[in-house]
Amino acid sequence: MGYRLRFFGLLILFFGLASAAIAENLTLQYFLTKISSQKDELVKNEREELLNRIDEVFQQAQQIHSKLMQTIQTGEMEIRYQEGKFWMSKLEEDQGTITIGVQQINLLREKPTHLVASIKLYKSLKDLSSNFNAYNNMPSFSALVGDLAPEMELWADPIFYKLYLLPLAHLKDTEKVSPQKKKPVPKGKKP
Repeated sequence: MGYRLRFFGLLILFFGLASAAIAENLTLQYFLTKISSQKDELVKNEREELLNRIDEVFQQAQQIHSKLMQTIQTGEMEIRYQEGKFWMSKLEEDQGTITIGVQQINLLREKPTHLVASIKLYKSLKDLSSNFNAYNNMPSFSALVGDLAPEMELWADPIFYKLYLLPLAHLKDTEKVSPQKKKPVPKGKKP
């Protein structure tokens, strides 16, 4: 009896490790390969993992955002007042964008077919990647931003747009087009 218990324990451990290994393989490269293989449909765990990866991108963006604000506010880099004020206003916009993006991710985890939340998340990703690309073009900021700007752009446009947003929009479109069942017309009484 003890040997069966050990066997089932090892079996559960094996499948647990196997599922963790599968989850680790769902990286940027995995999703880019998925796009190029012409498979536009994601299964449930792939959709969840996509949202997890995008959430990680937002967390990295939040950390870089904090470092950029701190660097400007403490005067660690030489920036003129007007230029610093401009970049601080951009960073304040980014804070709102990050907050909206994280809220939309949480909403999509609860309701994966929520089209408005998907569109808002896509817009947040696009706006944030655009601003981070602008930061990356500044020599003083590029060391802090690094590769996150182009990576964020990849998560937004080819991956999220093609693998999540378009199939969801097509699903919603087919739901509206599908013929609705007609109610039978009640027969009237003859006088």
